[in-house]
Amino acid sequence: MERSDENKEGIKGMANPARYGIERVAYWLMRLTGLGLLAYFIAHIYETSMILKGSVGWQEVLELTQTTEGHIILTLVIGMCVFHTVNGIRVMLGHGGVGVGRPARPDYPYISQSQNYRHKITIYSAIVLAAIAMMYGLAVMFGE
Repeated sequence: MERSDENKEGIKGMANPARYGIERVAYWLMRLTGLGLLAYFIAHIYETSMILKGSVGWQEVLELTQTTEGHIILTLVIGMCVFHTVNGIRVMLGHGGVGVGRPARPDYPYISQSQNYRHKITIYSAIVLAAIAMMYGLAVMFGE
């Protein structure tokens, strides 16, 4: 018996936005931004604890963070915060039934009512708001 390799794309197929749509992109971005914010949180606690070493320790940390690379990382953190917040609010409202739509009979091809245009607009809005916040952050940090 010959095995079919149909639908065996692995992780590449699982993350394919063309196959699953913007909802899958939002799913992956939500998880990636959560991990990124966790990493920033841990780094921020370490950075802030350097004040205990006095002004010398604090100046050492500032030399690392007040650089072009540090500002770019902070810009990414701003974008992650905004996207994670807006998309999280969308998910919470969706779980509460807001914007989901009326229940319908599950006829084939089983189009989910919860992934309607309202939720897609919110996902795109989260991405756009994150981009705007990142541009503002860049303007503040790199502006003269």
